[in-house]
Amino acid sequence: MTPEQVAAASKPAVLVLGEAYNRCPTTLRRARLLGISGWAFYITGRAGALGDVRAETAAAALGFIAPDAVADGWDAAARTVRPVEVAAASLAECCRWGEENLATVPGVDRLATLVERAVAAADASGMPLFAAWRAMPSPAQHTAARAATGLRLLREHFTGAHLLAVRASGMSPLEAVLAGPEGESGAVACGWPPPYPPVGPLVRRRLWAEAVTDRLVAPAFAALGPGDGAELVELLAGMRAHAQG
Repeated sequence: MTPEQVAAASKPAVLVLGEAYNRCPTTLRRARLLGISGWAFYITGRAGALGDVRAETAAAALGFIAPDAVADGWDAAARTVRPVEVAAASLAECCRWGEENLATVPGVDRLATLVERAVAAADASGMPLFAAWRAMPSPAQHTAARAATGLRLLREHFTGAHLLAVRASGMSPLEAVLAGPEGESGAVACGWPPPYPPVGPLVRRRLWAEAVTDRLVAPAFAALGPGDGAELVELLAGMRAHAQG
């Protein structure tokens, strides 16, 4: 498989597995222990790796979430706890989820190794959120936790690359969300209020942006080579089936 083929084939599993821990009830309980809402924990848990920045900066880095929705979560959390502390708590929950849900998956050791190699080789140019997350110290010790945190970082790399590709295509982040598989429901979930622009003319641009995303992420997988890249795709498919089962 070519690096771009590995990127395209692995993307669906990475996007699902890299944020699965956020849907875990135990993760939401961590938010309550910090004294913030689940939304504030999600927003600051992602953008908090940037440090004590303004809400506008966090919104620019997240990209696909409406700025007002980002500000609601970011400012609410900042009144109670520092952003980097929320990010560290989010990373700890990711490790916990990995140990609880991935430890028994066949090949998790090998998956962790391959994902970590891809993350280390990834080009972070123009992707400040991914760069900030890659620089954060990880508490992961067990293999399953390493796999979960690696997938978390790889998901941020895909998302950062897609944001660059969307802007290069001439679409706004809102238009990209509307042209995606979830359409208007996805826009609502990301905090964008209606009315929405028509989607029809955007579909071809969205497909172009997806292809460019794969091209931007491909260098991370080029470091694996064709054989290890194909193995990673197979392991990801098995892990996704296990997690969703």
